Amino acid sequence: MTPNPFFPGKPVPTESFIGRKSEINYAFDQIYNRSHFAIWGGPGMGKSSFLRKLANKQIWTEYDLDPSQGIPVILNCQSQNLIPFTPGGFWRESVSLLHDKLDSEPELQVEIKPLLEKTVTGDSLRQALRILGRKNKFLLLLVDDFDAALVTNNQYTENEMETFLAQCRSLAVHAEESEHFSMIVASLQRLNELGPKLNPNASPWYNHYVFQPLTLFTTEELVELLTIIRPPTLRHEIINITGGHPTLVQTAGFFLYRELQNGNNANINSFAGNFERDTQQIFQTIWHRCNPKEQVLLMLIALLDMGGHIGELKFKLKGIGRIFTQDGRSLIRLEEQGVIVITSSAIETEKFYSFTSPLMKKWVIQEILQTPEQSIRDREKEFMNLMSHGQVNKVKEVVTWLGKHPEQVGSALDWITKVALFLA
Repeated sequence: MTPNPFFPGKPVPTESFIGRKSEINYAFDQIYNRSHFAIWGGPGMGKSSFLRKLANKQIWTEYDLDPSQGIPVILNCQSQNLIPFTPGGFWRESVSLLHDKLDSEPELQVEIKPLLEKTVTGDSLRQALRILGRKNKFLLLLVDDFDAALVTNNQYTENEMETFLAQCRSLAVHAEESEHFSMIVASLQRLNELGPKLNPNASPWYNHYVFQPLTLFTTEELVELLTIIRPPTLRHEIINITGGHPTLVQTAGFFLYRELQNGNNANINSFAGNFERDTQQIFQTIWHRCNPKEQVLLMLIALLDMGGHIGELKFKLKGIGRIFTQDGRSLIRLEEQGVIVITSSAIETEKFYSFTSPLMKKWVIQEILQTPEQSIRDREKEFMNLMSHGQVNKVKEVVTWLGKHPEQVGSALDWITKVALFLA
C-alpha cells in the first residue's frame, strides 16, 4: 500500500504543496524587495501550508533569491510560548527562533545570543537585523495566526497593542534595518477588519502590507491535487462535495484514497462516516465565527437552497431572496471565508447564493433542527431587521415543520449517493 498523499488536519509538506502560484509570486515579489505581505482566509484555507512553502529555501532560486542570504523564521502567535499573547513574548520568540535557525552560522549565533540574556524588545530585533545586515543577510519573518496579536487579553491592553503595531510598522518601514527584513503575516480576516481603532491623524498601522486572500482552490488546482483519484467521475463528485475548500479536499481525499486502496472492499459508509466526523469541527468553527446576522443569512440560504420543497412539504419564501441585496457586505465576507459561493445570472441582474459544500448546508439545517422554535426566537431580532413580519412567520412555519420531520430532511441532505455509485 503506497503512502496516503493527502494531509488532513496539518500543514501540507512543501513537496506535496499544489497551486497558489499567483499568491506565491506576489509573496516572493515582496520578499525580493524586502517588503511586507499579508495573507488572509477562513479556517482551513491553507495559510500555514502557504507560509511553510515560502520558508522552503529549495524553491528560492526559482524566484531569483539567494538561499544563503535569507533566514526564514516561522512564528505562530498561538504557540505555547505566546499564550497569552504579549509584545514582549513576540519579540523574544522572534529573536530566539532566529538564533536557533542560525545553527549553521555559529559566529552570528554568538553575536545574537547576548540579546536573549536581557529583556527582549522590538529594539532587540532591530539589533539582530543590524547584525544580519553586516553579513549581507536578511530575516524573513513568517507570522502565523497573527489574529492573536490583534485582540486584547488580561495581559495585553489596547494601548499596548497600538504601541506594538506601531513598533512593527517602524521596524518594517522607517528603521535603517528594514532593508534586512521582510515580514509576512497570516490571519483569518483582512487586517483592516482587525486591531485597534485607527488614528485619523496617522497612517493605518497595516499600510505597509500588500494584501492577498487565500480562497477556494481553482478547478485547475483541484484536478492536479486529485489526479490520483480514479475514475475521473469520482474525482468530480469529490470536487462537488468539498466545493474546493482546501481542508475538505484534503480530508475527503485522505479517506477516499484509503478506501480505494481496499479495491473491491471499498466501503462508502466508512468513507462517509470518517469524512463527516473529521470535518465537524471545521463547520463548527465557521458557524461560531459568524455573527448573528451572518448566521441568519446562512439559515435563509439553506432554506432557499433546498429548492422550495422537502419530501411532501412545499414552501414558498417569496421575496426573501431580495433581502440579500441589502446585506451585500455580510455576504461577500461569507464568500471570502469560503462558506458560500455567489454567482450571477447570464444578464447579471440577479445573484444566486449557495453553500460551498453541501456539508455546510447540512450543518446549518442541523443547527435549525436542534431547537427549531427556539432557533428562530433567539434570532428574531436579526430576522426582523432583514424581512417583514409576514416573512418571519413564514420562515417560522417552515422551520417548525423541519423540526417535526427530521427523517425527511435527512434524506434531502444525503450527499453520498453519487459517490456510492463509483465505489460500488
